[in-house]
Amino acid sequence: MTVKKSLVLVLTLVVVLTLAACGGNKNGNNASSNESPAASADNGAAEATGKLADIKKAGKIVLGTSAEYAPYEFHKNIDGKDTIVGFDIEIAKEIAKDLGVDLEIKDMDFGNLLAELKLGKIDFVIAGMTPDAERAKAVDFSKIYYEAKQGVLVRAEDNAKFNTMADLEGKAIGVQMGSTQEKIAQGIKGAKLKSLGKTTDLVLELKSKKVDALIAELPVAQGYANTNSDLALTAISPEYENSGSAVAVNKGEAGLLAEIQKTLDHLIADKKIDQWVSEMTAVSEQ
Repeated sequence: MTVKKSLVLVLTLVVVLTLAACGGNKNGNNASSNESPAASADNGAAEATGKLADIKKAGKIVLGTSAEYAPYEFHKNIDGKDTIVGFDIEIAKEIAKDLGVDLEIKDMDFGNLLAELKLGKIDFVIAGMTPDAERAKAVDFSKIYYEAKQGVLVRAEDNAKFNTMADLEGKAIGVQMGSTQEKIAQGIKGAKLKSLGKTTDLVLELKSKKVDALIAELPVAQGYANTNSDLALTAISPEYENSGSAVAVNKGEAGLLAEIQKTLDHLIADKKIDQWVSEMTAVSEQ
């Protein structure tokens, strides 16, 4: 009987230890399961950091632009109220809509846009900006959303004098400060550059004969020629290796840039940008 009792006791202990081990394994599995959602939550939190998270938390995205560059962005009196419009503005509205936030627009000189972006005073830039190598050192760009040729604007009375790029040599040329057009003008032999922050001011310089010509993107130059009988668009078409416009965000804001690119992709696929260019060109000429 003593042997039998001992055997029963041993078997009982084996069963207890086995059940305890199973219970331990079960608890271990639960612990592992509990860690997984926590890890997922941590990953989700990581995805929500950066400028994109700040924008969604604030419920608004702040656009930096230079609103005197029709049809890209410009001021227009609508229902008695000064309003910033343009096809770049329509793009910005669509980006805000896709992010589920409001759009705030900050208007400033073109040359200040990237500095304000770096300081965090604006969240992104849309201003007919060309993503050249120099700018790309400071900020990240989307893919090109609109390609435009360059144009040369002169006084109508002088139009016959300007037929080729050589005719611009040695002339006083107005360009927007910090722009692609400034770089083009810097390559013209003997050209005397007048760089200002606003195209509207440059047009006044042209009309008052302080400069001989202006270089601007073709839709802009065409718009001024169409609405000013004393100005004319020449046949000259300056070339620049980096053309087209892109959206700028601060370096490292991959999440925000990816969301912006999604919006641009569907707008390009749906040909909405081409539609807005036509519509806003017409609005700028009214």
